[in-house]
Amino acid sequence: MPPPLVCLLLLLFLLAVPRPSSVAAEVSRPGGKPHVFPLRARQVPAGVLPRPPSKLRFHHNVSLTVSLSVGTPPQNVTMVLDTGSELSWLLCAPGLQGGAARGESFRPRASATFAAVPCGSAQCRSRDLPAPPSCDGATRQCRVSQSYADGSTSDGTLATDVFRVGDAPPLRSAFGCMATAYDSSSDGVATAGLLGMNRGALSFVSQASTRSFSYCISDRDDAGVLLLGHSDLPFLPLNYTPLYQPTLPLPYFDRVAYSVQLLGIRVGGKPLPIPASVLAPDHTGAGQTMVDSGTQFTFLLGDAYSALKAEFLTQTRPILPALNDPNFAFQEAFDTCFRVPGGQSAPSARLPAVTLQFKGAEMVVAGDRLLYKVPGERRGGDGVWCLTFGNADMVPLTAYVIGHHHQMNVWVEYDLERGRVGLAPVKCDVASQRLGLML
Repeated sequence: MPPPLVCLLLLLFLLAVPRPSSVAAEVSRPGGKPHVFPLRARQVPAGVLPRPPSKLRFHHNVSLTVSLSVGTPPQNVTMVLDTGSELSWLLCAPGLQGGAARGESFRPRASATFAAVPCGSAQCRSRDLPAPPSCDGATRQCRVSQSYADGSTSDGTLATDVFRVGDAPPLRSAFGCMATAYDSSSDGVATAGLLGMNRGALSFVSQASTRSFSYCISDRDDAGVLLLGHSDLPFLPLNYTPLYQPTLPLPYFDRVAYSVQLLGIRVGGKPLPIPASVLAPDHTGAGQTMVDSGTQFTFLLGDAYSALKAEFLTQTRPILPALNDPNFAFQEAFDTCFRVPGGQSAPSARLPAVTLQFKGAEMVVAGDRLLYKVPGERRGGDGVWCLTFGNADMVPLTAYVIGHHHQMNVWVEYDLERGRVGLAPVKCDVASQRLGLML
């Protein structure tokens, strides 16, 4: 079973981002040698992670992080890596004396290569962002905003600077230089912002001309792997599912997300009686299925969640006593919960696997990934454990979201060149060894 929430798997993605004119062309070619990097576990304090409007409206303190340097001379920063967001942003200190000692903020005035984006720039006319950029009439600089989990917003300047990741050549990239700080604490890794990795024009992936990247999120704290470039590896029998894109623009469909087609769900091998219309986007675009590294657990829309909850409770009745507390929902959306005697772990090996079926591929969630121990929650001498599938309607959220907890020990490839996502079950520590990484 994973460790408690504040210590669950947090990955340090040591990316290598190429220039579009040189290394990017090399890693984009089929058969080109990919860049391979280890992943490391990191801790992010509770309550520090802002969520854009399309995200869940509650705090998560488990996120994937990437450490890199920005500016000239380089300033080290730690950013949340999010395949569900476009605009990268950094918390910018107001001057040279900003508190950046531990990577909490970026100091733009200390960087010789920092430049604000003017209102007339094409980057300021991006239509991919949830909140369109605006123009500051006084400075003629492009302004961007970001929404937080508590409903507040942070305004900032759209800017560019040099990003350096690993030993790769530097890349000039656009990002939001935000003015508002958020809570942090001394017992975790401070995060300076977010690295957007979706398919939007201003995402880090697009600006780096990266046409394929993949990762394996480990269930261990210190074993995982990230590849930038095509991962044509013989020991990875990937099954691919196509990225889904409606023919017409729809108001509630995120067209730059990594959306796939969810066709069905099985519990312990039994198909759930969910109509196909429930699993597909409706006429407004609501109901798409997104693969998202920026969300911890997986969320299903109400009808699908209710079917999963009913069948999972039925099959686990001989194994685990249900919590039966209608007033309790972990993180506001997880109410399929159980009682486990204190000091014991849930009987993971006996739990029925949950299989998400896609067109051409599937993802099996089994064992330790099915239940999560709620920190500090007890009923008498029992601990409380909840199913790691949440009810999106309770958040609320208008999409199916597959979080990184259910991507553990699954090789996930984002193939933008062919418009598909590849999935293969694999032990991440074994994959790391096969790739020559000593972790």
